[in-house]
Formats: sequence, structure tokens, C-alpha cells
Amino acid sequence: MSALAKWFGERVPIDGDTLRELTNEPVPYHMKRWWFCLGGTPAYLFLVQIFTGILLAIYYQPSATTAYESVDHITNHVALGWYFRSLHKWAATLMIAAVILHQMRVYFTGAYRRPRELNWVLGMGLLLTTLGIGFTGYSLVFEQLSYWGATVGAGIANRVPIIGTWGKHLLLAGDQYNADTLPRFFILHVAILPGTVMILLAMHITLIRLHGVSELEPVSDNSEEKRHFDFFPDHFYTEIIMGLLLMIVLSVLATLLPATMGAKADPLTTPEVIKPEWFFYVTFRWLKLFGPTFAILSMGFIVFTMIVWPWVDRALRRWTGWEEISVYVGIVATLMLVGLTVWEGAVAH
Repeated sequence: MSALAKWFGERVPIDGDTLRELTNEPVPYHMKRWWFCLGGTPAYLFLVQIFTGILLAIYYQPSATTAYESVDHITNHVALGWYFRSLHKWAATLMIAAVILHQMRVYFTGAYRRPRELNWVLGMGLLLTTLGIGFTGYSLVFEQLSYWGATVGAGIANRVPIIGTWGKHLLLAGDQYNADTLPRFFILHVAILPGTVMILLAMHITLIRLHGVSELEPVSDNSEEKRHFDFFPDHFYTEIIMGLLLMIVLSVLATLLPATMGAKADPLTTPEVIKPEWFFYVTFRWLKLFGPTFAILSMGFIVFTMIVWPWVDRALRRWTGWEEISVYVGIVATLMLVGLTVWEGAVAH
């Protein structure tokens, strides 16, 4: 073993002290609380997504003539197929929820302010990409609702000014749902969007390491109170514990509320009501309230405003002299999001 260690040490010249120095970044003490370090939760769930997604991809066939039957085979015939499919579904749901909650935590603690503006932009990119993964994954089952949901989504994209037609063609691989659409969704879901998440995540973590984790309270140099702890092993163990707890939660949800099969997609029969996944309830309610043109333009404006919010926040504070104005804007926006989501979820589908 000593000869093997010497051989490895010569080729990878990192000793224990160097490794500890690289990993033991001081972590602010408020990160002991799980809700302040939500970034690790979607990262863990993303790993679950990759693992279960690879298992599902072994059996899944991305074709309009075989997709539904392959998912049915996974669900009802492959050993533990129902379990891994359900894990994949619930990990996706919790990942989207965790990314949303993480962005909200960053927003309400002002952690997007100078010099961390670019990391907020990367976080918004991760949120939008995660929603894209959810949308494409929902469409792969080729159920009646997922088929028509994809059709409606492409129709919404088509109404976007200037790039709408291009966006619809990019999504559907043509003017309408066709034989190339499901393979296009599959490539987006398993390769392009996850690859984008990995790139954005690497950039996000790099900036966190460069800037450090934002402090909730300014730390006095003379303070004797312990305000930090080591990333390794303290914070690392905390993340492992949270991962184990999440695995228990996922297993319980997958067992008690497993993924089911709806009716197979029928392009000739339009359902009376098209039900999206919960994370698009806000979009559907907004469309119903204001109509497609205004809704799409206003939603685009809202998303763009959120992406550049660090600079909007700076301008608002300078113009109003009100340091915490963004908190109250965020409270109103959160109440609207929750209200529209509950409203859409409560109506009959």
C-alpha cells in the first residue's frame, strides 16, 4: 500500500494539508440552519435525477409510436421500474421547489447585491433551465395531457415577438407536433439542458468560492464570538445528513404516491381541460386572466426584470432612499405567485 500511495502521490501531488486548505473554506455560522444553505439540496436532487434518468433511459424509446408503451413497460413490468420512475418524478418536483426557495432566500437576504450580481444572474439561469427540464420531462411520457401541454407550450412560444416562430420550430422540430418532436424533447431533456445546468452550476460554485458566502450580519474584527465553521468536515457532514433525509422523503413519496399512467396521447382528440405541472400553474392562470399577447409580453418583462434585479434594486434604493424596498416588493410578488398557483390548482381540471 505504501508503494501504491507513493506512486499516486508523485502523479497527484496533493497532500492532506493541501486538500484541507482547499476545502476548508470558512462558512458563516448562519449556514448551520438548513434553510440558509438550500443550494446543496437541488444539487443533491440533480444527482438523483441523473442516476434514475440513466436507469430509465435504458428502457425508454423516444418515438411517438413507442414512447407510451416503453414508459408503461417501465412502470408495470421492469423490476423496481415503478420505484425509480417515481423517484425521478419526485426528485424533479422537489428540485424545482428547492431552486425556487433558494432564489427566494437569496432575494430576501439581499445576497444578490454587489459584488454578487453575476451569481444572481447565474441562479436565474439555473431556475429557468430547471423549469425547462421539468417541461421536457413531463412531455416524454406521451400521455394525453403531456402531448397537449407540449402543443400549448409551443403555441405560447410562437406568440413571442420576433423569435416566436424560431422558438416553436426549435421546440417541436417543425411547424407542429411530428415524428421528430419526441426525439427533440428527449435530447433537450437528457443532454442539452442537464449539460447547461452543469456549466451554470460550475460557474455558480466558482463565484461562491471567489466571493465567499455572504454574511447576514457584518463581522467585527475584534469580535471573540465564533462566527464561522469549516466546510470540511462540519458543513460536508451536514449536507450528507440532509441528503440521507431527502432520500427517505423521496422513497416515502415514491412508495405512497407513485407515478401513474394517464391516457395515451391522441392528436385527434383535444382534452376539455389541459392541466400543466404545478410549477406552470402561475403561467396558465396569467394567460387565462389577460389573454396570450399581454400575458406573454408581461411575463417576458417580469422574467427579464428578475434577471437584472440586482441593478433594478440598486436604482430603486438610490431613487427612493428606502434601503429595504426590495423586501416589500418581494413580499407582494410572493403573495401573488402563491395566490395564482393556489387559484389555478383549486379550479377543476
